[in-house]
Amino acid sequence: MGQEPRTLPPSPNWYCARCSDAVPGGLFGFAARTSVFLVRVGPSAGAIPGTPPFRVIGELVGHTERVSGFTFSHYPGQYNLCATSSDDGTVKIWDVETRTVVTEHALHQHTISALHWSPQVKDLIVSGDEKGVVFCYWLNRNDSQHLFIEPRTIFCLTCSPHHEDLVAIGYKDGIVVIIDISKKGEVVHRLRGHDDEIHSIAWCPLLGEDCLSINQEENSEELEIPNGKVIAQTAVTKGCYLATGSKDQTIRIWSCSRGRGVMILKLPFLKRRGGGIDPTVKERLWLTLHWPKDQPTQLISSCFGGELLLWDLTQSWRRKYTLFSASSEGQNHSRIVFNLCPLQTEDDKQLLLSTSMDRDVKCWDMTTLECCWTLPSLGGFAYSLAFSPVDMGCLAIGVGDGMIRVWNTLSIRNNYDVKNFWQGVKSKVTALCWHPTKEGCLAFGTDDGKVGLYDTYSNKPPQISSTYHKKTVYTLAWGPPLPPISLGGEGDRPSLTLYSCGGEGIVLQHNPWKLGGEAYDINKLIRDTNSIKYKLPVHTEISWKADGKIMALGNEDGSIEIFQVPSLKLICTIQQHHKLVNTISWHHEHGSQPELSYLMASGSNNAVIYVHHLKTVIESNPESPVTITEPYRTLSGHTAKITSVAWSPHHDGRLVSASYDGTAQVWDTLREEPLCNFRGHRGRLLCVAWSPLDPDCIYSGADDFCVYKWLTSMQEHSRPPQGKKSIELEKKRLSQPKPKPKKKKKPTSRAPVKPEAYDGNEDEGIRESSGPVENGVSDQEGEEEAREPEFPSGIASVASREPVTCTPVSLGFEKSKVTVNNKVTLLKKEPPKEKPESLTKKRKARSMLPLTTSLDHRSKEELHQDCLVLATAKHSKELNEEVSTDLEERFHLGLFTDRAALYRMIEVEGKGHLENGHPELFHQLMLWKGDLKGVLQTAAERGELTDSLVAMAPVAGYHVWLWAVEAFAKQLCFQDQYVKAASHLLSIHKVYEAVELLKSNHFYREAIAVAKARLRPEDPILKDLYLTWGAILEKDGHYAVAAKCYLGAASAYDAAKVLAKKGDAASLKTAAELASIVGENALSSSLALRCAQELLLARNWVGAQEALKLHESLKGQRLVFCLLELLSKHLEERQLSEARSSSYNAWAAGTEGPFVERVTAVWKSTFGLDNPEHCQAALQQLQSIKYPSATNNTPSKQLLLHICHDLTLAVLSQQVASWDGAVEALLRAVVRSYDSGNFTIMQEVHSAFLPEGCDHLRDKLGEHQSPTTPAFKSLEAFFIYGHLYEFWWSLSRPCPKSSVWVRAAHRRTTSVEQSQQINNASPEEIDSKVSQPEPSRPPELDVRLTEESEQMLITCKELFSEKHASLQNSQRTVAEVQETLAEMIRQHQKSQVCKSTTNGPDKNESEQVAEQSLSSPPSECKEEKNQPLSLPELTKRLTEANEKIAKFPESVKTWPFPDVLECCLILLHIGSQCPGSVTQDMQRQAQELLQKYGNTKVYKRYCQTFCT
Repeated sequence: MGQEPRTLPPSPNWYCARCSDAVPGGLFGFAARTSVFLVRVGPSAGAIPGTPPFRVIGELVGHTERVSGFTFSHYPGQYNLCATSSDDGTVKIWDVETRTVVTEHALHQHTISALHWSPQVKDLIVSGDEKGVVFCYWLNRNDSQHLFIEPRTIFCLTCSPHHEDLVAIGYKDGIVVIIDISKKGEVVHRLRGHDDEIHSIAWCPLLGEDCLSINQEENSEELEIPNGKVIAQTAVTKGCYLATGSKDQTIRIWSCSRGRGVMILKLPFLKRRGGGIDPTVKERLWLTLHWPKDQPTQLISSCFGGELLLWDLTQSWRRKYTLFSASSEGQNHSRIVFNLCPLQTEDDKQLLLSTSMDRDVKCWDMTTLECCWTLPSLGGFAYSLAFSPVDMGCLAIGVGDGMIRVWNTLSIRNNYDVKNFWQGVKSKVTALCWHPTKEGCLAFGTDDGKVGLYDTYSNKPPQISSTYHKKTVYTLAWGPPLPPISLGGEGDRPSLTLYSCGGEGIVLQHNPWKLGGEAYDINKLIRDTNSIKYKLPVHTEISWKADGKIMALGNEDGSIEIFQVPSLKLICTIQQHHKLVNTISWHHEHGSQPELSYLMASGSNNAVIYVHHLKTVIESNPESPVTITEPYRTLSGHTAKITSVAWSPHHDGRLVSASYDGTAQVWDTLREEPLCNFRGHRGRLLCVAWSPLDPDCIYSGADDFCVYKWLTSMQEHSRPPQGKKSIELEKKRLSQPKPKPKKKKKPTSRAPVKPEAYDGNEDEGIRESSGPVENGVSDQEGEEEAREPEFPSGIASVASREPVTCTPVSLGFEKSKVTVNNKVTLLKKEPPKEKPESLTKKRKARSMLPLTTSLDHRSKEELHQDCLVLATAKHSKELNEEVSTDLEERFHLGLFTDRAALYRMIEVEGKGHLENGHPELFHQLMLWKGDLKGVLQTAAERGELTDSLVAMAPVAGYHVWLWAVEAFAKQLCFQDQYVKAASHLLSIHKVYEAVELLKSNHFYREAIAVAKARLRPEDPILKDLYLTWGAILEKDGHYAVAAKCYLGAASAYDAAKVLAKKGDAASLKTAAELASIVGENALSSSLALRCAQELLLARNWVGAQEALKLHESLKGQRLVFCLLELLSKHLEERQLSEARSSSYNAWAAGTEGPFVERVTAVWKSTFGLDNPEHCQAALQQLQSIKYPSATNNTPSKQLLLHICHDLTLAVLSQQVASWDGAVEALLRAVVRSYDSGNFTIMQEVHSAFLPEGCDHLRDKLGEHQSPTTPAFKSLEAFFIYGHLYEFWWSLSRPCPKSSVWVRAAHRRTTSVEQSQQINNASPEEIDSKVSQPEPSRPPELDVRLTEESEQMLITCKELFSEKHASLQNSQRTVAEVQETLAEMIRQHQKSQVCKSTTNGPDKNESEQVAEQSLSSPPSECKEEKNQPLSLPELTKRLTEANEKIAKFPESVKTWPFPDVLECCLILLHIGSQCPGSVTQDMQRQAQELLQKYGNTKVYKRYCQTFCT
């Protein structure tokens, strides 16, 4: 497995006559979607020895729609130029070396279908379009010529290699013409013979017609005079052969001198050999040709099923061909081939490259006709990536083209060893998961809800679960069996079952042994175990902890729930993300500290990643579920939703995340630090996976149809783009294809096409307009919160990417999104209104018996005859046959004879009315006849019931009326008049049916009105209506109305939750008030606190206090916020805070007196905190909240809140005279500011809370050794440490002014640079701060110390704590050894891989690494020899250091202490800058400590400086 990046590119475009090309020297390019991918072939590709010599080297990006043509310039000296044509209407000329557009034209008004760069004229590019227009464009003189030869669709065109003016053009209907462009496109030959699309035209590489021994007279019967006139032999027509391949399954060879066909080759039907293709797919033929330069008697063509044939043209009387790759099975393409390009490499190998519908690019050796290598490609979004835990290096990729790829990334002989699995898949593959222990067992999920299991080692079709999800499958996970599957006996149950989470919000448990059996919804178990009354959340993600004991479920409302096996007891809920959770990942179990396996990272539709440390919660196993609202670490930087996160299996706490902002980001989660950012994709990332073998290597997939393998060490950026850069990335992404209707409309003008937010065509054959989708919503639908900015950073360009113009056709991968029409009025088809009568003449009413009337207006003879027939009928005793037939013919006489005849007459008239479209007249006739039931039946059958007919129905009886109303309701439903239909059902007391009808057609408002009016209040139907409508409103983002529905259904808890979903302060406040009213106290307080924190971010202090007032249990938090407000105002007044805030509470105005007194005064006056009992209660409330420790990357607002929490505890402890508690809380606040590297805040805490130093606390604690003494010592040490730094900085200030510290150096400034200071710093920082000489101080300045500073320097002795120095030294040793070991393991893995690849030198690399990392480089200290450290030596060091640490008393280990050696160095610096200020004794002590404990890498150099 080589250490170089790799690309799995999108598939070459289908059905294009020339969209790939190659030039000598080994550069091949193919058009894929909207860009061209470049592949370097041959020795210069720089491939690893032993692997195929090719590499994907880049992409030409610029077109906004599909690229339909690609051609290189084949003119020596300008092989770097190429041309592309695209459906966006442009032809662009590129320089492949710089990958930029040299120039472009948009001359064509119609879709361009053919393109070729003339091999004879170095700057001529010829292109043709679907309407038959040809443009010749001369690059160097920027000139063009318009030619219109035939009004037919051009399919392909090829310029002659021998004559600069001849171009052969093939049309859709089978015509081929050769034109002369110097004579305005005059047709030189019109070649007739094919009767279907011309796919390819190839000129014979030799001029003249002597190369083929074709008998001139052989086809004499075909002889015809072209164009009806004999053409004189000119230079232009001097013979040359031309070959054409057509969809009519023939190849024809034409003679140009005679202008007619000389040979026909019919494609053979070959027996299919193991083609891996779905037999149900009927595909069209594509017949492409290549005439090899050095073999003019041979021709290469494609065939029906992807085979390539080499035809022998010397024996024209019989078909003779050789099959490519005839000997080896499975090397051929399995579907039709579109393009063939010859390529000569630098080492003069003759190769042929082919692109095919099977999505492979293959390279053939022309000497052996065997396949040298295959480059696979992707025809859809890369939705999912999964490395097999058993077959190391086997990467499964779930793709939107309905195929799973399994890439053996470790293959030595083939960089792209990829197998395709398509059987039984049939739709987009959105989720994958390998079985943790069983080889080759791969679970997959698709966007139509299917879950299946593949055995990748066999050719069997997959097993499919009989239980489908209603929507897209988002996640699959293997975990221990739960009831009911786990209840079977040992032999009846699998050790692991498969869990799938679908877009409808359900998690199913499938039994892999019985996929045909039922899968179980785990919600039932959750509900039973935890006796939950309210609605369970919609699940969107599932993840099992590695030990299989804990399951995490992510939900649509942003919450994450943690369950314990075996019965899924809920142990905690994490309320952190407030949008749909897309991804959850647990840290691996083989970290250097076992507790790291309790880290859980999660990403949602918000751009922030949270990491939680769940060790304490899981181990404490609480009785009732705990709610967590504070993350352990927060990783912010992405600017769009997070789709996937993955932990590095090689490091501790290293995470990679994939985001819709188009980048993947690697984080050091423990330090909250962004490490590197990958920006290679041109789309939104959907998945990411860390290589299990190479610590430097990550794979990512996106909606740009690409999977990239990239190396963290090669990335130039360290964090995601912000501001302008992200806009550039957005532009890059917008140059992707837009969804478009099937039929290409002619653009109205040739103005530049404005790029739309792109939605991919998942398959070039079948274009769909389904947005890029993942665990979220299909983009076309818009996010749920399209009205608010998506991300905290508020970057508008990325914030909402909802294409406006697309109509959702098929929603690719929507996560529970339903579009519902809640409007009451639907368009009813109303009859056209007639004009008012005054405007038209009064119409005579239609006659009821028009036929009878007309028969009475015939000629006199006819009427006389009527009289005679009637008289005969009336008066003869019995009717003879003749009279009967006469009567039947003259039906109108029925009016004058008997009833039977009248009925006959009415029947004939009725038929006439129906035929003429007057059913209402027919109905009236039937009524006259008294046959109302018949009328109703006929009308119902024909769908012609009307209100008036149904109103008359009771005449025919009660049952007929009931039947008629139901039939009319059905008819109204067909006409989309659902509300009217429901009203009719109500008229016959069918209330339930009416409600169901309204509900099923989404008329929820009306359904509820009817149900409420007509049913009992406790009827369950009513509650169901409220809940269903509420769920739909919630999905559409109408949270307030949804909340009303839940209140109507008496689910107040859900109402509060849904109101809070929007996540803005106003919604949260309302939700908290609502929860408080309905008695959901825990929910109310958590929402109120969230609301206050939102307002805090906006620095709205008044609002925050109001929100906290909502709940009594937040009294403690009100005190924290109060202290925070006073501290912020204090910092603002001293110009230490850059943020300004206007809305302070009135009580924050006073600025007199010591800070702590001001705080307690406000607490008393405003919060009624006037006796110790109140203080004790508040103290208990706040003590239960634990915040994680700070890091350099903790945001300042969050840091201040956490510090103020500790300070509040300190002040409350003082109030109740619990001095131990006060010291500990104060120390926590100081340590927090120290850990975050914020020196300014640390000093402000000191000056506000310890204005007189630590002495008063020492007095309060008393002389005796209390348990808090170590904490007090640490606090005092930090206090001195801060003053020590201030003093040292004051020495090195220019502009002397008198100061507290030094009479000749001015007062300290607390600039931002200073606050990013040195404590807790890495060696480099200490290096830069400590060892800088101070050029700014004039050397002759006489520095005299004040008594205060002399006193301070004496107290610095407290910092020289031997035991702390020893502990810190041991901890540094442990960290260094661990780092070295990790590096050794990395190198070892690399060497193993390299050995297996190249059988390299068997040198023990791990030894070398230890040597490099633990011995200092020669530049640092000459006299030290580089002594390599063996593994046992390292282990020994580690054990010794750990044993030492274990021996220290807990009191020393519990409380942090300033770095003792750092303090020694500063004192020695002060001593050298200001001689005599530091006593000899102290200097000696400092040097001793440095010599004794300065043996780690960090301090070695300084020890040399000061101790020699």
